[in-house]
Amino acid sequence: MQSGGLIAGAALLAISALAGLASELATPGYQYEFPRDHFEHPNFAREWWYYTGNLADARGRKFGFELTFFRAASGRDEDASTAWDLNQVYVAHFAVTDIAGQRLIHRERANRSGPGLAGASVETGTIWNGNWSVKFLLGDGALPTQKLQAWDEAVSLDLLLEPAKAHVIHGEDGISRKGGEDGQASHYVSFTRMRASGTLTIGGTAHEVQGLSWMDHEFFSEDMASGAVGWDWLSIQLDDQTDLMIAGIRLSNGEYSPYSHGTLVDPEGLATRLSSDDILLAPGRIWQSDETGAKYPVEWSLRIPRAGLSLDVRPLHDAQEIVSGSAGLPTYWEGPVVYSGSRSGTPVNGGGYLEMTGYDGAIALGVE
Repeated sequence: MQSGGLIAGAALLAISALAGLASELATPGYQYEFPRDHFEHPNFAREWWYYTGNLADARGRKFGFELTFFRAASGRDEDASTAWDLNQVYVAHFAVTDIAGQRLIHRERANRSGPGLAGASVETGTIWNGNWSVKFLLGDGALPTQKLQAWDEAVSLDLLLEPAKAHVIHGEDGISRKGGEDGQASHYVSFTRMRASGTLTIGGTAHEVQGLSWMDHEFFSEDMASGAVGWDWLSIQLDDQTDLMIAGIRLSNGEYSPYSHGTLVDPEGLATRLSSDDILLAPGRIWQSDETGAKYPVEWSLRIPRAGLSLDVRPLHDAQEIVSGSAGLPTYWEGPVVYSGSRSGTPVNGGGYLEMTGYDGAIALGVE
């Protein structure tokens, strides 16, 4: 694509040095099996479950949220024999954007698996890090409702997510490529449209909220192709019920890699792969961080001619940079955005999320 600084920093130092520690690569022909593949794959070096969404309360007050769980094979105790051996590191991010208050609240934490401290278990249907969790409610033949819970003294979240469409698998032949060499890819699954409802509490004030959420799950072992410094990623949920994922892999010269890609999901849930040639993504207005000095293009123009789609991208809050407090923890921009434009001449609008990495220095992790 994190609780207090030192442990989280140590965790991501481990994550950033993981290539080659795990034996399994993301290769063509992978046979997905669900619900198994909604949960963890410890033979791969890195893995994440990424929830974002746009919410509003009954008075129309708007919020964005991000709840993300990371797993990384540490390689320190490869032949683990006790619950306290360290062979997997788990890191989590929790962020809420209060649009009316024009503020971003961000928390992070890290754990080893230990005796149930963190994990992603198909047996229990749970992804968790301490008391932040996702519970898959798996019914017979039904799409899995997912319950999100995260708590902090300043902010807490309790949401129920109901998929309006089945999951989609990005890329071709079971992999989403990030480069031309063997293994420079991920296995990548998304729920692109989930109806969200529940409670968001900020500073002791509870807001009953509704909205739309998006979930990404990726597992892989290799980094992006040589020369890639970061990515610009967008989730798009349009009011005509079309969804899109766009991943622009950015090179050191500012251009996009030919392995940039996307997926268009129609109202019935049918997914169509988009290549780099299909996607015209151009930056617009720049916001500069007072804290890091990094310059982020917070407004964009997106065109997909083969879909007749032209969109302008605008943030709901400019200052959504998540700054690392420790060495090894990446700094990036992520937050809710709105889309406006047209599709084949018909006006269209929507919402979603924008993530930008590598603007405060090349990032060493994999890519959405």
